[in-house]
Amino acid sequence: MTWSLECAACSANARSDIWEHSILWQPESCRCSPDVTRLAQFYTAADKTYEGVIRFGFATDTWDAEGEPLGPPQLGKVSLEELRNAAQTLTGEIEQQPPKFSAKKIAGVPAYKLARKDRDVKLKKVKVFVHRFEIQNLEGDHARFTAEVSAGTYVRGLADELGQKLGVGAHLADLRRTCSGEFTLDQAVTLERLSEIRKNGLQHERNLPDSLSNISLHPRQILPQIPSVTVNAETAGLIGTCRAVNLPEFSGARQVKVFLGEEELIAIASRIAGTLFQPKVVLRAA
Repeated sequence: MTWSLECAACSANARSDIWEHSILWQPESCRCSPDVTRLAQFYTAADKTYEGVIRFGFATDTWDAEGEPLGPPQLGKVSLEELRNAAQTLTGEIEQQPPKFSAKKIAGVPAYKLARKDRDVKLKKVKVFVHRFEIQNLEGDHARFTAEVSAGTYVRGLADELGQKLGVGAHLADLRRTCSGEFTLDQAVTLERLSEIRKNGLQHERNLPDSLSNISLHPRQILPQIPSVTVNAETAGLIGTCRAVNLPEFSGARQVKVFLGEEELIAIASRIAGTLFQPKVVLRAA
């Protein structure tokens, strides 16, 4: 497999962090083909980890620092212990009210558009799972936290709810995602570094520490919850035409990653029955 740095430029304007990660192992032959981004559908349900800061004293209409305060600052004091105890009550499976300033749709219209017009916004609560919500420290009216949550969880909603529980009001002051699925912030690479690698002509040299291959995620490491199988060229050809095939996978997993050789991911296939699989996403046409 070879690599394309042309796709790196696309991530500068892309909103999806999945796209930014996917460019690190896109086959060069695809150039800016959207094929690899089709794997993003498997990450929408991935757990996320965040680090951030909550400010106490007043809530806002957007539940974050960009919103308008809903009242004057409150002078109530809370202790670190009280914060941690209250945060624990927001862990596990909870029903969360989505913010009115969100992309959730009401009759096909994003809620935030209605909220900006001061229209009545009523969104149904949704079940989410908060694996952990830990308060690291408290300095004045700012508390630093770490949260690991299921997809669809509004972290600013946790901040707002925490303020309500403590009776002092609160909003999200700062937020940074540190993990999405198997991708972590430590794996992030700047566009400047990618450009430098290309400039130096190192993108194909595996033995050099600054080569693209050495900073990229190996294709077999993606979607680690899905087992891998390796097929021969004949079976790969059938998969390329979206034909159902028998694969040597006996774990009972609902889906498998299909490779031709060690590195070329050619498809994600879903089990029909027994060892018979139907390609779901084909990344290598016949």
